Amino acid sequence: MRFVPDHLVLSVVVGSRAYGLETEESDVDRRGVFAAPTPLFWRLDKPPTHVEGPLPEQFSWEVERFCVLALEANPTVLECLWSPLVEHCAPAGRDLLALRRAFLSRRACRTFTGYADAQFRRLDPARPKWKQAMHMIRLMISGLHLVCEGEPLVRMDAHRDRLLALRRGEIPWPEVERWRAELGAAFTALGDRSALPGLPDRRAVDDYLTTVRKALL
Repeated sequence: MRFVPDHLVLSVVVGSRAYGLETEESDVDRRGVFAAPTPLFWRLDKPPTHVEGPLPEQFSWEVERFCVLALEANPTVLECLWSPLVEHCAPAGRDLLALRRAFLSRRACRTFTGYADAQFRRLDPARPKWKQAMHMIRLMISGLHLVCEGEPLVRMDAHRDRLLALRRGEIPWPEVERWRAELGAAFTALGDRSALPGLPDRRAVDDYLTTVRKALL
């Protein structure tokens, strides 16, 4: 069975093209959500939780797995819900986008900074991978906007020139470290003054998932 594209409910472009940081060499990175027919879950062999392809750089989650990751404030998944480049959106996809704020919680502060810290630890200051460094800073900018304004910042237009200079290796490493420290301090200074709720709206997500499963009986 072709879960993608036959059962695709949402497909968006992510990565540099969604962030406004693309270059001539940038790929088109696609992320999507598919909803497997409900009777397939009655079998011992369940539908896959994710599928790669069929297009290059395309990755899609089954809707339940996507919802679980979004409730956990996974940065990659949350940014899919705010991508400005939506290529396909079925009715269940439109309902998912309408529900996107139900997934948000203050847990996002930990996940966005945690993902960025993990990227930073993998960087070698003597021979930094500048593209990776750029995305580490971009992730912190996106997360800080989420905590302050209640939604992640996907388009990096206001930060584009500086981020692309970082990608080209034109910013000295000590300045990169200062930039990261400033963003980290901004997270810390917020304390409990976040625009996000303490917990996500699991009931709303449950209701959505139930509706999707019933529609696919």
